[in-house]
Amino acid sequence: MDYYGPMSRFNRFPLLVVFIFALTANAQTPDSKVAAPISSALDSELFYQLLLGELNAREGESGAAYSLILDAARKTNDPRLYQRAVDIALQARSGDSALLAARAWKQALPASREANRYVLQILIGLNRIGETLEPLKREIAATDPKDRSSAVSTITRYFARASDKKLAATTVEQALTGYLATPGVGVSAWTAIGRLRFDAGDVNGAVDAARKAQAMDAKAEGPVLLALSMMSPKTPQAEAIVKKYLEGKAQPEVRMAYARALLDAQRYAEAVAQLQVITAEKPDSAEAWLMQGVLELQDAKPSVAELSLKRYVELALVKRTGASRAETGRGLVQAYLSLAQIAEQRKDFSEADAWLKRIDSPDDLLNAQLRRAAILARQGKLEEARKLIRSQPEKSPADARLKVSAEVQLLRDSKQYKGAYAILAEATARNPNDFDLVYDMAMVAEKLGHLEEMERLLRSVIASKPEYQHAYNALGYSLADRNIRLSEAKQLILRALEYAPGDPFITDSLGWVEFRSGNLAEALRLLQGAFKARPDAEIAAHLGEVLWTMGRRDQAVSTWKEGLQINAENETLLETLKRLRVKL
Repeated sequence: MDYYGPMSRFNRFPLLVVFIFALTANAQTPDSKVAAPISSALDSELFYQLLLGELNAREGESGAAYSLILDAARKTNDPRLYQRAVDIALQARSGDSALLAARAWKQALPASREANRYVLQILIGLNRIGETLEPLKREIAATDPKDRSSAVSTITRYFARASDKKLAATTVEQALTGYLATPGVGVSAWTAIGRLRFDAGDVNGAVDAARKAQAMDAKAEGPVLLALSMMSPKTPQAEAIVKKYLEGKAQPEVRMAYARALLDAQRYAEAVAQLQVITAEKPDSAEAWLMQGVLELQDAKPSVAELSLKRYVELALVKRTGASRAETGRGLVQAYLSLAQIAEQRKDFSEADAWLKRIDSPDDLLNAQLRRAAILARQGKLEEARKLIRSQPEKSPADARLKVSAEVQLLRDSKQYKGAYAILAEATARNPNDFDLVYDMAMVAEKLGHLEEMERLLRSVIASKPEYQHAYNALGYSLADRNIRLSEAKQLILRALEYAPGDPFITDSLGWVEFRSGNLAEALRLLQGAFKARPDAEIAAHLGEVLWTMGRRDQAVSTWKEGLQINAENETLLETLKRLRVKL
């Protein structure tokens, strides 16, 4: 049901040429047999009228052209002339005139689906949604029953531009009422209704429609994809629809979409579980291996991640032989960078460099060189690393910013905070609205002990960009860590969670402020949830200290050991062990 199709096909040649061709197509060649004469409505008067109409159209006199062609269409009942009149009106951006011509066409030729489609689409374009019910019902009814389900599935696209979303949802639902219990079509109908309800802000109604669609066919993908688009912490009922589908023989593509949704929600462990199912059921799913490897590396499982990433590289290189470089290039770059990081972690710097050398995309050479700089710094060649960064060409302001961030990170890792602060001060002076750089500057100011400066910078970010959750979290955590203004610290962190619900690092901050406030049980609950969602050395440090304070020292030691396995150089964890005089 391609509503947009006919409206976009403006004739390249005037209709006059079409009519002349229709006449001359019957002309006889010397060797041809005599054909029976064909009557034509094209007399001299009509010929002149069409000629005049097309000449007016070419001269930009759309009104006159429209009137002449529409009059000719009414005289002849020729659908090509009606279509030409509509097209002239549309080219002139006269929606009302286009609708008038389309309706005249529909009245003259009631059985014409093309005319009905024009009427329907023009009404939608004019946002006269309430008038679309009848033409929509006619279009659905005229569709071949075997194609009706797929035709119904496309309806939502054509109402996407409607300004009155609620009316669009109501209208489509009325048009589909007679098909809601029809096998096959009913699933598509309920799914379309659900999507329009969701667009109109009726989440509960959308979930109900998705449930009804799934009840008709538990294997249908449409309701599941609708539910995936609605997934959020506020709509757990939508995820229930997805999980019910996954209990059966799920399509890997749908499971992959669910894994992406979990990844977006920072539910990394659950995302990995889904990816493992995909790679087991469909071992040639390159994207699943890449995502799984990246998450395993993030989860501090480098040896397992290495196997997954190498499997991705193998599959991607095979695919690359039959695909454009762009189709697989981004994934390969990510895999090479991750594999280089794994090699770097085990201090195999030559292998790390070998992976980086495989990056041949001009757009990613800078990232590769920055990683090389990080490897040099880890070998104690900090100044050589800084020179390498500064020598890289800049194709865009983003490249310049990336170089600044990379150099600052090297200096921070080397605890040269004054140098890092100087670079950031210069960069923010040039780009005062780059809030990421201002945030970084605040974090370095804290390392230097300039706490008032840190707070000033973070509050300036909050004032300029209220949705910047990192600033709320950093300031709240800093207050909690210093055990001051705990009530304010908690409010700041809760505000950060409003912008990033479920973020494990912000949840860690909230757990820490609860610990500082003496709420040990709540602190333990929050920190255990954060550590489960994102195993991280700093979260392990906080969780271990809460367990230690509660007298659960064996569990604390076990947690700290796990944290050291993740990152044996984490400052917070090492400082915690030193302060509590714990030797592992």
